[in-house]
Amino acid sequence: MCAERNEHKPNVILSALQNKCPRCRRGRLFVESNPYKLGSFMKMNEHCPECGQPSEPETGFFFGTGYVSYALSIALSVSTFVAWWVLLGFSLHDNSVLYWLGVNAILLVVMQPLLMRLSRTIWLYFFVYYDRNWRQNRLPVRTSVQ
Repeated sequence: MCAERNEHKPNVILSALQNKCPRCRRGRLFVESNPYKLGSFMKMNEHCPECGQPSEPETGFFFGTGYVSYALSIALSVSTFVAWWVLLGFSLHDNSVLYWLGVNAILLVVMQPLLMRLSRTIWLYFFVYYDRNWRQNRLPVRTSVQ
């Protein structure tokens, strides 16, 4: 008896949050799985280990990730603002806004490696689409000429 191959389409949101390849949604985009290993947290595989998709389709491809990172930072700041407002409240008679600004700044600094990785993954997902037949349509691995 043969084991059946699992051919379901992985969820796009979970795959992006796990920094998986957008083409097959199985291969890891980053060499180091720990985003807080600051020496190598942004080092990406040149090609997806599963399907061969290049992680940088063209030179300077990831310049646009600054916009995605900015949007993620704004979304995080707005969500902490709303959470602070609902849970603790704001007042003109105390320094609650300054406390929120301090907590938000610390949270942004701590979350920055995660946000940077996620912004690269989301940017790649904008331009590379899922291929249901990625096993049959395996991309040839190209080496860069220098």
